[in-house]
Amino acid sequence: MQISRYSAPEFDPYGDAAPDDEPGGWAAPVATGPLDAVLSLPGSKSLTNRELVLAALADGPSVLHAPLWSRDSELMVEGLRALGTAFERIPGAGGFGDDLRVVPADELTGSTTIDCGLAGTVMRFLPPVAALALGPTTFDGDEYARKRPMSGVIDGLHGLGVDLDDDGRGTLPFTVHGTGRVGGGVLEIDASASSQFVSALLLSAARFEQGVDLRHTGERLPSLPHIEMTVAALAARGVEVASPEVGRWRVAPGPIAAIDVDIEPDLSNAAPFLIGAVVAGGQATITGWPASTTQVGAQLADLLPRFGARVEIEGGRFTVHAPARGADGGRGIRGVDLHLPEAGELVPNLVALAALADGPSTFTGIGHIRHHETDRIAALAAELTALGGRVTESEDGLRIDPAPLHGGDWHAYADHRMATSGAIIGLAVPGVVVDDIGCTSKTLPQFTELWGRLLG
Repeated sequence: MQISRYSAPEFDPYGDAAPDDEPGGWAAPVATGPLDAVLSLPGSKSLTNRELVLAALADGPSVLHAPLWSRDSELMVEGLRALGTAFERIPGAGGFGDDLRVVPADELTGSTTIDCGLAGTVMRFLPPVAALALGPTTFDGDEYARKRPMSGVIDGLHGLGVDLDDDGRGTLPFTVHGTGRVGGGVLEIDASASSQFVSALLLSAARFEQGVDLRHTGERLPSLPHIEMTVAALAARGVEVASPEVGRWRVAPGPIAAIDVDIEPDLSNAAPFLIGAVVAGGQATITGWPASTTQVGAQLADLLPRFGARVEIEGGRFTVHAPARGADGGRGIRGVDLHLPEAGELVPNLVALAALADGPSTFTGIGHIRHHETDRIAALAAELTALGGRVTESEDGLRIDPAPLHGGDWHAYADHRMATSGAIIGLAVPGVVVDDIGCTSKTLPQFTELWGRLLG
């Protein structure tokens, strides 16, 4: 499959500089010995952007403690600001930026344009909010954003009687002609391409006059934990949510409570650092690990041992210990067979680990990641093959037969997960150059700084 290559736009989130790309790309550092690192990470993008939407629709001001400050969260803030929401930065106690006070608008107003960048949460979560605003709101984004599936949200809003003009494309750009109200009611959509279609409609549903009784009609539903995260966030704000059967959700109409929320560290962003220790040897610890969570990154506790690593979680600290090196000089990393429909965002980093394993690996159930920031299946196959890897691509998966890799250019496709996967490969393979490490600012502007700390 052919995939286009381009760079993400420059970004400087609220004055915190994004990673700079060196002329010709970022030379991924090679690990020269076992690691022994302890790192703290900024807040979860998935939780931050859900809480931003709910706070904007709430019945009073809310404070988000330790939110993520990144390109995706800035785009969400600016989109909500365009609809009338007010924001105030408050000095935070953590080391990754300020807290954020969110003041809902007395009346949401459209007659604006929202830049979605490449953020799936923005392009999918905000159109239902815009339907509750008065006036037209046009949505557009980066080049590849126009290729990302939007049918679930577009069809869902049409099904609720919202006037939405997309010229029949089923993708960005489109305009929502908000009237200040949405009737709500019974609705069916196909969310096979993205669980965000479901979350988008659930997040605003309490503000619909009849709420929503939403049913998924497709054959598969990827990334179910992200829907569970949405339901938990709604319930914490007093919204009545029920799931009477698999693939069906009911949200009752009513107020969304204004509350103060502590945002958990982003556990998916922990993946490259934990995997880095597995590749380089030694150990790495992530602090602030929640005892219970709806984040997909929590699955790393089960996934990394499949590769031969040892994991400890104690006192809010997640530590991974690399497997013992093989007598034949191998890294001791085992090949795996993984079916990961619920953990697609972890796949690029896990595939990079599999490319450095001592045996073959297969990944299945991941066809939906073809519609993420880029076609991640095709991109991973292309980049690993270009460095000497043996990769077989299928419609919904990959097979990796480890082969000696060599240095060369690693294209990120403006995709933060692809960029961090290149960094992982570079730990073990000299001469890997990531063309666009700056795109990690999408969810982790501090990536290169933290990567340096990982390597000591």
